[in-house]
Amino acid sequence: MNRLTLWFAKSKEDVLQALDTDQQQGLSKQEVEKRLQSFGHNALDVQKKESLLKKVIGQLKDPMIIVLLIAAFLSYVSSGFEDWVESVIILLIVVINAIISISQENNASKSLEALQKMSAPLAKVIRDGQLEHVDTTTLVPGDIIELEAGDLVPADARVLKAINLKADEAAMTGESVPVNKKDLETLPEDTGLADRKNMLISSTVITNGRGTCVVTETGMKTEVGRIAGMLISEDENTTPLQKKMAEISKLLSIICLGICVLMFVVGLLYGRPILDIFMMAVSLGVAAIPEGLAAIVTIVLALGVQRLVKRNAIVKKLPAVETLGAASVICSDKTGTLTQNKMTIVETFTYGDQSEAQLLTIGALCNDSKLTATAGDVQVTGDPTETAFVTKAYEEQLNKNELETTYPRVAEIPFDSERKLMSTIHKTETGYRVMVKGAPDVLLTRCIMDGTAQQTIADKNAEMASKALRVLGAAYKDIPAIPAELTSEDIENGLTFAGLVGMIDPPRQEVKEAVAQCYDAGIRPVMITGDHKLTAVAIAKELDIFRSGDQALTGAELDTMPQEILEEEVGHYSVYARVSPEHKMRIVKAWQANGMVVAMTGDGVNDAPALKVADIGCAMGITGTDVAKGAADMILTDDNFATIVHAVEQGRGIYANIKKSIQYLLSCNIGEIITIFVATALNFHQMPLVAIQLLWLNLVTDSLPALALGMEPVEPGVMKQKPRDSRKSIFADGFASSMIFYGVLVGAITLAAYWLGEYVLSDPAIADGTANTMAFATLVFGELTRAYAVRSETRSIFSIGLFSNSAMNKAFVVSLAMQLAVLFIPFLQDIFRVTSLNVTEWIIVIGLSLIPLIVSELNKLIRHGGKNQDNAAEIAA
Repeated sequence: MNRLTLWFAKSKEDVLQALDTDQQQGLSKQEVEKRLQSFGHNALDVQKKESLLKKVIGQLKDPMIIVLLIAAFLSYVSSGFEDWVESVIILLIVVINAIISISQENNASKSLEALQKMSAPLAKVIRDGQLEHVDTTTLVPGDIIELEAGDLVPADARVLKAINLKADEAAMTGESVPVNKKDLETLPEDTGLADRKNMLISSTVITNGRGTCVVTETGMKTEVGRIAGMLISEDENTTPLQKKMAEISKLLSIICLGICVLMFVVGLLYGRPILDIFMMAVSLGVAAIPEGLAAIVTIVLALGVQRLVKRNAIVKKLPAVETLGAASVICSDKTGTLTQNKMTIVETFTYGDQSEAQLLTIGALCNDSKLTATAGDVQVTGDPTETAFVTKAYEEQLNKNELETTYPRVAEIPFDSERKLMSTIHKTETGYRVMVKGAPDVLLTRCIMDGTAQQTIADKNAEMASKALRVLGAAYKDIPAIPAELTSEDIENGLTFAGLVGMIDPPRQEVKEAVAQCYDAGIRPVMITGDHKLTAVAIAKELDIFRSGDQALTGAELDTMPQEILEEEVGHYSVYARVSPEHKMRIVKAWQANGMVVAMTGDGVNDAPALKVADIGCAMGITGTDVAKGAADMILTDDNFATIVHAVEQGRGIYANIKKSIQYLLSCNIGEIITIFVATALNFHQMPLVAIQLLWLNLVTDSLPALALGMEPVEPGVMKQKPRDSRKSIFADGFASSMIFYGVLVGAITLAAYWLGEYVLSDPAIADGTANTMAFATLVFGELTRAYAVRSETRSIFSIGLFSNSAMNKAFVVSLAMQLAVLFIPFLQDIFRVTSLNVTEWIIVIGLSLIPLIVSELNKLIRHGGKNQDNAAEIAA
């Protein structure tokens, strides 16, 4: 009795023999105890929760955080173990960053907790020939269980006896309507999970009828247990942004080490004391690190989370916000995400003198669903195919409740999966009317009509079915009295055919536009569903997901395809039908093997493993199970595919903003490094900048504009661009050269200010602090004005609007005010070692400070003039 046993392919007798049990007597209590020892309890394994301490340690493992911790230590060392202020500030940044990250992230083990909650508390089981109610955790393979409508299936089981038995397996297979279960003898060995009519799946719900079954698998060996195992075994993915930040951290570490070594060599060449050289080298190394970068990135991501909440998307893990922007493939479930998750009649056909009203009346009365109509609100509950009839009838002014008052039901023959019909008898003014609905091919044989009529209707049935419509027929006959015994032979023969209805779960209206946006943005939409291939392809064609040359693949076909072949050919398939959880994971991994960043949507338990293995998993907020929500990175509160596309747009904007912040901060640090290095290499008698000024720059005046850059609105046209290559370095495509160029430029104007203050405007022999103050002021103001230039790589500040980002204006004003306070308030002048400047010196400082902004704007005009012709006049003016 191993996990791979194909119970559905065995006859009932062989199953009972293999499980060594008896359908009438069940197992003995002694045998149950033995099997509990052998198989264990019918429960899912519990994954140990991650403690708060472990989460904190996980945050400290981040490469950028490690660099900051080293910087804090070296800062303390370089001060001769006396000045601890900078070290404490850096450590506070680390703590704040960890608090923000941990507070935003949810524990993935919630998936397993939700799976456990899905287990039924009690089960009806036959033991020693007696029917008992037992705790479901004590069930073992071989137990005979009884199930009826409303029961939660406690374990995987083989159907031994079924009477109108139906199960809702949507959470496990994606099947949108309850599945008929039968005591079939055998099924082919390649039968997919959704088509195993003689099996029941643990944690699904019985919606109709009753049955007797034998437990085949329990605990972690059930289908839901296998999913739980996948959730435990799959590791968390590293997001593109986390990889980029690790890359930056590595670069900063190399730069720090290189600067320290280089400065040490320069100091030795000038014959300075070794201890002084070491302290100076470490100070400059610390200056190269943008201490606020980690916190700024975290805050920008958190702000992005808040933006997405307003767009019906809840992001659980901060890095997932940015990952959205890198998505190049969106694998979407069909039911409820691409479609409305509501069976809807979209086509009707009547024959002869029959009317649509007559057809819908039969469908509404031969129907067990319930209609609740109040002012402005209509609710229909029941089987999806039946609710479609009632809803359509109500839209045509045929209220089911009013019809039942006029034509009360007096007798019925319930639906049976063998005869595929349902009949009800209603009282009329002249007698009784039999109303029948069911499978058209069966119904036609029960109606009175000639061969031509029968062929015409059969052809129409085939035509509607070819459109992937679920087709039902309706018929009726009048009888003078109700027979003493209701039989199908008497009641369901000699009928008058009324017509056909074709129904489908229709696409959401806004999805087609969202799919078009995906193609514009270079994103490949892919449908993965548990539904039938014909239905899936029909919906995919209507939404333009399935295009000319595309192919569809079923789960059975996937089973015969090696993973290597799937990875090679995955780009050919835009629709996958009748798939299992393993198939979904294979599809996601195949795309990832081709270097794609994959977003995956899902709502069922069966979607959870693929949601977890995808680069970003998107669970449905309305129809989604707790298991899916627990495994996902993002939850769509409106269950809408279009929301994902909006989120991708926001994700692209967030990544662009993070890049702007990174470029701004690093170019500022390069400017500082250039200033100190040149001064040291040329053996200036005093440094243009002192340690407290560097700390002020890195943590205050640089950080506020950098944070404001993270709040820039998404630039127009971002969804007309192709997805960025997640494997490409963040420093590619001119990012590094631009950063270095402007860093050197900022360093150059700072040195120019120092040189003018030291050698032109004052006596070099008198160290009055003027040169140092001019250098400090120029560097701060130059970086503040440059922040406006960084707002867009291609558009001028006049094009995007000088005041379009209020956060930037506030950051500029606050930073400017703080810097002016340092330069003008006497006691702050003493702390920062600056002095008052005269008018000439201020003119020079302001003039030099504007150079980075002017150069950046001219560069945009020259390189992107074609895109900004309308801005040229404004810039010139």
